[in-house]
Amino acid sequence: MLIRRWIQAFFLVLGGALGYHFIPLLFQALDPWLALGRLSYQEYVGAALGALLFLAVVVWTSDAMERAFKRAEEELVRRHVSDLLFGTLGMLVGLLVAFFIYLPLKQLPIAGEFAPIFISILLAYLGFTVGHKKKDELIQFFSLGRMRERGDKERGEKFDKKAGLKLLDTSVIIDGRIADIVETGFLEGTLLVPEFVLAELQHIADSSDMLKRNRGRRGLDILKRMQKNKHAKVVIFERDVEDVHDVDAKLIRLAKELGAKIVTTDFNLNKVCELQGIPVLNVNDLANALKPIVLPGEELVVHVIKDGKEHGQGVAYLDDGTMIVVEGGKEFIGEHIGVLVTSVLQTSAGRMVFAKPKLLEKAL
Repeated sequence: MLIRRWIQAFFLVLGGALGYHFIPLLFQALDPWLALGRLSYQEYVGAALGALLFLAVVVWTSDAMERAFKRAEEELVRRHVSDLLFGTLGMLVGLLVAFFIYLPLKQLPIAGEFAPIFISILLAYLGFTVGHKKKDELIQFFSLGRMRERGDKERGEKFDKKAGLKLLDTSVIIDGRIADIVETGFLEGTLLVPEFVLAELQHIADSSDMLKRNRGRRGLDILKRMQKNKHAKVVIFERDVEDVHDVDAKLIRLAKELGAKIVTTDFNLNKVCELQGIPVLNVNDLANALKPIVLPGEELVVHVIKDGKEHGQGVAYLDDGTMIVVEGGKEFIGEHIGVLVTSVLQTSAGRMVFAKPKLLEKAL
């Protein structure tokens, strides 16, 4: 509501000022027909008419102006502070250039009245755009703050190429096991967390759904824990892929540009990366590789806890979480029984063991 009042007050003053200067000229032009030129206090009458005219227009369009103002405000708040800083510096440079060419433009016969305003707006916009898009190069040139890594091949040479670059996606950060792997020292090199992944984590942490909110906050805590670890360098990669909207697609694009590996627990992202020839480090694959090896023909004692998808099946789990599908095990739900492993299915989504009760084996 306050924004609307300010907009209305601004246009009221603007209309009054324009009416004060230009409406008396209109009165003089119409004087031969309407005798308006003989009015006393023409300037004040013009100011009143101009103010009323602009006020009527702004009242009619105030809703649209207020919505546009709020959209602009939300966009500015969403931008990184460095984007706003360098964009503002660029805009000031553009206005400075416009100031130096103001006097030559003012000498133009007709265009001199509006050309300086147009050129000032144009140069201010160009300055803001250039400052915003060239902020990384300006930071590097002037050595302001820390060096923000760019995603092209030339910038990529700054990273530790011996250990390789690794891009972390949202799922692997929320999963949390990556922090334990880093602490053991098995995962070395530079771990890149793209800015859009961090933004997605923050969006999840701000969710109204309690489960999502807890997962997002867990991801942020895991990331903070990893940053403090001495075994690996975790870098917030402050670069976006503006022409791509999907987070997974952004990760794939960056991985191609940097020659990096993607660290994930997302089964679908794993498959897409394999199709596009991008190296993937799937934490689930690592966990499966470290599980105790179960071979066909091995005997186990398991606790059948529920029925399976197919008729007559029972489901049990090993201590490490490996699922065991027991053929004909439905009748043993709630019991500890001996089973004989028949086959093992290994996928990126996990390991599944198929078995049958030893009682049935003996009966045969």
